[in-house]
Amino acid sequence: MVADVPAVWIRDLEMRFGRNRVLQGVDLDVPEGATTVLLGSNGEGKTTLLNVCLGVLKPQLGEARLLGCDPVDEATELRRQLGYVPSVPDAYAWMRIGDWFRFLRAHYPTWDDERAWSLVDQLDVPRKTRFKQMSRGQGMKAMLAGALAHGPRLLLLDEPFGGLDPLVREDVLRNVIDALGSEPRTVLMATHDLDVAARVADRIGVLVNGRIVREGPVSDFADEAEGGATPAALRNALADAAREVA
Repeated sequence: MVADVPAVWIRDLEMRFGRNRVLQGVDLDVPEGATTVLLGSNGEGKTTLLNVCLGVLKPQLGEARLLGCDPVDEATELRRQLGYVPSVPDAYAWMRIGDWFRFLRAHYPTWDDERAWSLVDQLDVPRKTRFKQMSRGQGMKAMLAGALAHGPRLLLLDEPFGGLDPLVREDVLRNVIDALGSEPRTVLMATHDLDVAARVADRIGVLVNGRIVREGPVSDFADEAEGGATPAALRNALADAAREVA
């Protein structure tokens, strides 16, 4: 891939479900090697946009390219280069982490068992517990281990901290930050959590009413008095964006 071509390139994307227009003319560039946070309230279309990136949904209007590939027409080639963490663990309830890894291994030629089990230890994922008996936090960390084990070029995260109680959320967030910081990686994360966005983002795209209304490096969202991007500064940015499109 040419260095100056974005890892994720979306233009004029529109998605409608019945009379509900979920995405309206979305443009988004995600540069390689950076963590880009798609920030918006619940119901703004973040998951729909990620489902387009995954090839689960075909754009009704507009175009999407990930790592130079069409997510629908080149789905097999693309998915081998992607890691994905859903908003809730999606392994079969009877599985243990080893069963989950065996399932994933068959789909990824670059799967690395040593990396997978190292991540299990790093993230403190229980080896003998079935997913149905794992806590929500343990399940999300298991999803992250599986998503990283094949060394993806691009990692997609869909509200990975939603529904976690504060202490568990902090534990999962610290583990995610450690795992993402272990090597250069391109990440697109959807979240409504302002604290998460302030702590992990290199770039932020603000999604309001199905549109990216502001996008740029996290320094553009910084609170000068605080010396960086803060949850309060991001809350103000969201409020300003909502007023602009109202």
